Amino acid sequence: MAVPPMTEQKSTPEQPLDKDWWRGAVIYQIYPRSFQDHNGDGVGDLVGITERLDYVADLGVDAIWLSPFFTSPMKDFGYDVSNYRDVDPIFGTLGDFDRLLEKAHSRGLKVIIDQVISHTSDKHPWFSESRQNRTNPRHDWYMWADPNPDGTPPNNWLSIFGGSAWAWDSRRMQYYMHNFLTSQPDLNFHNQQVQDAVLSDMRFWLERGVDGFRLDTVNFYFASLGLESNPVVKPEDFNASTAPAVNPYNFQEHLYDKSRPENLEFLTRIRALLDEYPGRTSVGEIGDSQHQLEVMAQYTSGTDKLHMAYTFDYLGGAFDAQHFKTSIDLTEKDAPDGWICLAFSNHDVVRHVSRWMSHGDREAFGKLTATMLLTMRGSVCLYQGEELGLTEAELAFEDLVDPYGIEFWPQFKGRDGCRTPMVWQSSAHLGGFSTAPRAWLPVPGDHLLKAPDLQEKQNDSLLHHYRATLKFRRQHQALVKGTIKTLEAPEGVLMFTRTAGAETLLCAFNMTGGPIVVRLPDGLGVKGIDAPGSVAAPVGDGDLSLPAFGGFVGAVL
Repeated sequence: MAVPPMTEQKSTPEQPLDKDWWRGAVIYQIYPRSFQDHNGDGVGDLVGITERLDYVADLGVDAIWLSPFFTSPMKDFGYDVSNYRDVDPIFGTLGDFDRLLEKAHSRGLKVIIDQVISHTSDKHPWFSESRQNRTNPRHDWYMWADPNPDGTPPNNWLSIFGGSAWAWDSRRMQYYMHNFLTSQPDLNFHNQQVQDAVLSDMRFWLERGVDGFRLDTVNFYFASLGLESNPVVKPEDFNASTAPAVNPYNFQEHLYDKSRPENLEFLTRIRALLDEYPGRTSVGEIGDSQHQLEVMAQYTSGTDKLHMAYTFDYLGGAFDAQHFKTSIDLTEKDAPDGWICLAFSNHDVVRHVSRWMSHGDREAFGKLTATMLLTMRGSVCLYQGEELGLTEAELAFEDLVDPYGIEFWPQFKGRDGCRTPMVWQSSAHLGGFSTAPRAWLPVPGDHLLKAPDLQEKQNDSLLHHYRATLKFRRQHQALVKGTIKTLEAPEGVLMFTRTAGAETLLCAFNMTGGPIVVRLPDGLGVKGIDAPGSVAAPVGDGDLSLPAFGGFVGAVL
């Protein structure tokens, strides 16, 4: 069913449409279950998000990204979709979404929505039909395979959520593939009809007026029809950035079950669809610990695939200056015409303040990481509560709802700790998130001490620092769309320049808990430009004194 646009993106003689608004944009991720509960059932909803959009707009971001709100059995909390064209009643209605979209656009915010298309829920009508027999019209819409002669799965592919990536279906007497839960069967994108159906569902939301898509597990769309088993990875080569270290998923090099070359052609179809709607964008999530930068380069090169993509380089990597420098250099080398989307936290990983700093001055650390993230080259995703310095919640096993954490407890506690409800008022019930007796996840007591109503009153709070740094970023095109070049620096210091036109900025960050003196390159003069949280400009011999977790951003003379 065609739906007329609700908020068509138009240009005016005074304000022409910027088709490249996404390049260097800052996107605020909202996890709908945990942002604001309007109807008092303990779960966040679309009306609640709409009520809080003024707060988001006042931060100074360019767009919001909404995690899934579609009809779903909620086995994976919305990442198992049973109807791509409707809102789950938990979150509201299509009318609620339209009003959210209208309010966001009126506040100058673009709206990006998740598209979880590598798999569906097993309750999706497509799968219900496909599993009936081997002759129905959708019999090959999913990845089905015969068992080995001894009844075992066809190969060694593993699910990220534990165990085999194959589940037995007694109706068809075949296995179906699932990269995640058994209730999330993988679509067969080798089938053109599947591609057409998925693109039609995406068009539904473009017609409704959304500004783009965040594409979940964008490198998981295709698996090899040859069903070759993946080779083994040596223990010394394990990389746990995609899956936790306790997960046997890391034991394989995933050559055949994801990141397949066929994916590139389908990405061109997605881009062609988006290009029919000027100003729309795409950001892909690449989960590939062994080849993530290579895949990111392929997926964002040229102008016919993804606009931008993010990897788990910083979502899973160490807080180490050399690691950051190496990642920046490799990105510039391997993806010179690509565009990365940077993030330190999101709904799938331990919040970065806790992941990288277990103790010490977390306030100073939070300000440092904010300035680093907002001065590196790329677009940026901020995760709700990051601007408050929210830490990872420590939850009891009986409070867990995430099947991933329940499976690998206690060595891996899952994703619930980063998904607890937002806090708004320090002294309100559940921090002002909900009027329900209890929320779907507990609200940590220490989060109440970081609520916006308290931070608003503190001129040097982390919330004010984020706002000031976002404003500073908008004032300097070198930070939004400029080039980047890393510089040699003492151990523990990340230093680079950003350049656009006649403006070059020097950025230096002490990523350690002790003071460091940095000798600037010979002939490089700088001056302070009132960057938020920046130390004073060097004088005399050109040494730059950086306190513990201190940074400097200045103009190169």
